[in-house]
Amino acid sequence: MSKSQSKSLKTVDEDHRHSDSEVSNLGKDHYLLEDQVGFILRGVSQRHLSIFSRLIPELTPTQFSALSKLCQLGQASQNELGRLTAMDAATIKGVVDRLKLRELISSEPLSSDLRRLILKPTSAGQQLYLKVVSSAHAVTKETLEPLSDKEKDVFLSLLKKLI
Repeated sequence: MSKSQSKSLKTVDEDHRHSDSEVSNLGKDHYLLEDQVGFILRGVSQRHLSIFSRLIPELTPTQFSALSKLCQLGQASQNELGRLTAMDAATIKGVVDRLKLRELISSEPLSSDLRRLILKPTSAGQQLYLKVVSSAHAVTKETLEPLSDKEKDVFLSLLKKLI
């Protein structure tokens, strides 16, 4: 969470605050939103997405994920690509449709099963990926910048445990 977000949480309109007696009546079960994992993760995610859109305006994070994975693999089915990028079927379909519309990926039927489509990055897709991959590294670096090297390792390790 940014300092300005944290500060804005502290400057809540006085009309919306509980009196001291009301707060003490809430007791030990008082729920402080700012201390909850979902609230904190959302703030971190918003910060990361802001950095991403500033450094890689050509693609959304989901489009970059799909294009990046296809460039890494060379080809994949839409279902496989969705699994590998942690996107549900509806999300990956929309991402693939937009990347195809921009001619960054292509699809063709699998020769052994004409019902299955195989996705591949186009030459334009590969070029765009190569153009933005260093910026993708910079997104991660800037997102994690407030942490020491040891904290970064621990943070990423702990987040991976939650997946």
